[in-house]
Amino acid sequence: MQRLTSDIRIRAGEPQDAGSIHSAILAMGRGLDMADKVTCTVDDFSRFGFGPNAAFHSLLAEADGDLAGLCLFFPIFSTWRGRPGVFVQDLYVEGRFRGLGVGEALLREVAAWSSARGGDYLRLEVDVDNLPAQRLYERIGITWQAKDRAHAAYDEAFAALAGGPKV
Repeated sequence: MQRLTSDIRIRAGEPQDAGSIHSAILAMGRGLDMADKVTCTVDDFSRFGFGPNAAFHSLLAEADGDLAGLCLFFPIFSTWRGRPGVFVQDLYVEGRFRGLGVGEALLREVAAWSSARGGDYLRLEVDVDNLPAQRLYERIGITWQAKDRAHAAYDEAFAALAGGPKV
């Protein structure tokens, strides 16, 4: 693997990056053959990703003004550990920048971001068919947790859950 070159820089996402973030998510969906699952809009990223109540944070890797990679993440808390951490929702590296260490650099930057805020762990999920990502994660110490299983409620299931009986 080639190492990250000095002409690639990582910076925090800003409101004007909503279009680039959206484009990266669309490209990730296409790359995983799940483009039909991506329903977000540029406005969603503008509205929920910035300001005092931002639902997520983002880091962008750039080379000569071009997007090289994106990491979208948010703080989490472990009740068992009694410590904050960070959850990486999306990690994307543009094809021509793969193998240069961009993904690893983004993950290291997110871990440092969390550590600076008292965090001591990082979690993420990966598509079962995304073997290159799984190899990267394992190589840098992000291991698969055999005892965890992700569950989710979307669409009608979420609406029913949110609208169900209140205690």
